Amino acid sequence: MSNWLKTVCFLIGSALLTRWIPFSSYFRSLDTMIHEFGHAVATLALSGRVMFIELNADHSGVTYSSVTNSWSLLPIALAGYTAASLFAVLLFKLQSYGKQQLGLQIMTLLALISLILFVRNGYGMIWSIGFIALNVVMLFVVPRWLRDGYYLLLAFLTLEESVMGPITLIIYAVNNPAAAGDAANLAKLTWIPTIVWAILFTLFSLWCAKSAIGAFLNRRIPKAVPPAYSSYK
Repeated sequence: MSNWLKTVCFLIGSALLTRWIPFSSYFRSLDTMIHEFGHAVATLALSGRVMFIELNADHSGVTYSSVTNSWSLLPIALAGYTAASLFAVLLFKLQSYGKQQLGLQIMTLLALISLILFVRNGYGMIWSIGFIALNVVMLFVVPRWLRDGYYLLLAFLTLEESVMGPITLIIYAVNNPAAAGDAANLAKLTWIPTIVWAILFTLFSLWCAKSAIGAFLNRRIPKAVPPAYSSYK
């Protein structure tokens, strides 16, 4: 079976199975947070100002910012979906090396930074506090098998959302281009059609998904360290 076919099968299977997990919808906002965090970091890196971020219950989000140079809007618009796709790869790479604890720590730190610096709407703040609290419990209270299972759930949900978001953009680009979010903004900046940007985002997300699934299927098992032995006379 080709790597691409494996990727598609895993994405479809994951999307179907996770729908049966209680409260899985709650955790899908993690992808939204990473998406908007990507916009915010790109804005700050280009000397812009981030006013605030909204995270909504329907998994949508908005980053309100201002920039001094119009050219900087291009990388800022690109940063959201790119960050979300790359973050999904990071989660699976960490899982492949048995670094789930580090992955949870990174997620918790990003949520805490977002809460302190950017997120200001009611749902977004409540979601961030709840997500941080639950992660702390998983890191310090529950047994490792439960922590690792929780981590894998977050990883797969983030991967699904990182692919479904751009696919949704394609649908919007066909039916209502003005509502296609970042793809519509990029179309205004570059005169490249919205549908083209939506397809490019989708192709990039699928490439990242293939890399993530590859890491999941080829988990690296650490070699056993031989016991130390010292001889004294």
